[in-house]
Amino acid sequence: MKNYLSIIRICTLILLISFIESCNKGKKNNVQDEVTIKEVSAKDILGNPEYLAMSYGGYRHADHNIEPTLDELKEDMKILSAMGIKFIRTYKLLKPQAANLVKVISDMKKEDPNFEMYVMLGAWVDCKNSFDSGDGPPDHDQENEENPAEIARAVALANQYPDIVKVIAVGNEAMVKWATTYFVQPGVILKWVNHLQALKKEGKLPEDLWITSSDNFASWGGGGEEYHVEDLNNLIKAVDFISMHTYPMHDTHYQPEFWEEPFTKEDMTDLEKIDASMLRAKKYAIVQYENVKKYMESLGVNKPIHIGETGWASFSSGQYGPTGAKACDEYKEALYYKHMRDWTNEAGMSCFYFEGFDEPWKGGENSGNSEKHFGLFKVDGKAKYAIWDLVDSGTFEGLTRNGNTITKTFNGDKDAMMETVLVPPTAELVEAE
Repeated sequence: MKNYLSIIRICTLILLISFIESCNKGKKNNVQDEVTIKEVSAKDILGNPEYLAMSYGGYRHADHNIEPTLDELKEDMKILSAMGIKFIRTYKLLKPQAANLVKVISDMKKEDPNFEMYVMLGAWVDCKNSFDSGDGPPDHDQENEENPAEIARAVALANQYPDIVKVIAVGNEAMVKWATTYFVQPGVILKWVNHLQALKKEGKLPEDLWITSSDNFASWGGGGEEYHVEDLNNLIKAVDFISMHTYPMHDTHYQPEFWEEPFTKEDMTDLEKIDASMLRAKKYAIVQYENVKKYMESLGVNKPIHIGETGWASFSSGQYGPTGAKACDEYKEALYYKHMRDWTNEAGMSCFYFEGFDEPWKGGENSGNSEKHFGLFKVDGKAKYAIWDLVDSGTFEGLTRNGNTITKTFNGDKDAMMETVLVPPTAELVEAE
């Protein structure tokens, strides 16, 4: 009998040890999964179609002084995450929006360890007396006294949230010369990029944090020779990757031959002409990318190039609207969005599409200014035609914006939406018999 009891005790002990080991193994696997998520770097994310990118402002009011609340930021992150967006770009740190956003993402990760959202943190850089501050005309050779504080804020956030902030972008269209109220010379951007790279080497920033500047394709050497200066060449060598902007929509006005050069056939329907126009827009963006790449390679440099910004407005009452280039409507926006995603995903590039949500503060007091209408969502949460399919699939079920469930613009009536679509002023190409 004693032997029988001993055998039972031994078997019980073996089962208990096996159970404990099994639990510990499970814990180790969970810890390992958590560590794997935290160790994702910019190198892993950029160009990875599993981490779609989006530009984000999130301001919901015409008054830019009204900041998005923490709850509103969380609401937007849930919506973007549902779309598969895992990498967002911010623009400036002098206002609290970006810092609040990173905190919200951190809190959401604590609530749900499987939640992923990473940030390309924008540090605003501009010239002395920018935006006609009243102290004299803009001095493009000198920088704004606020720039050092902006960079310092970026450094602090990158160190505080290394699991979220994966890129710092020095300046937004800060070098392009048509930004007459605020642009700086490339040497200013170069100084701050070198500063941040030095902090990485000194261990004062995470070593896998990537540094760039986000600017117009021309500013990266893909345009006129006036940009081809030594400081730009050194900047291209200093950044970890090039973040370039391309906006074919704007060139429907500033380069009207973009629409008007013959490329459609005489027997095309209006819809076929529109479709061909938007395919042309895609090819136009690709040419601008190729011009930047060509200039970079002429310097003996081979670095990744990603699209830091591109987009297409859904409405304009001005130069892109019915009395102008006839470029803006939800159908063309949808085609452009699809073209950009298809191209960049296939090419292994990230595209910080501009932008997630309409922002009423942009573009002055005219409600029809195209700058207010670049979002894939309206302020009230209505999804534009580009993402109607996501509404149909239940992607946004249970999510709200401004207290509204996510529904379709035009009440989902495609015929009504198509009535707003105008044929660009294309010239027809008559094929020879």
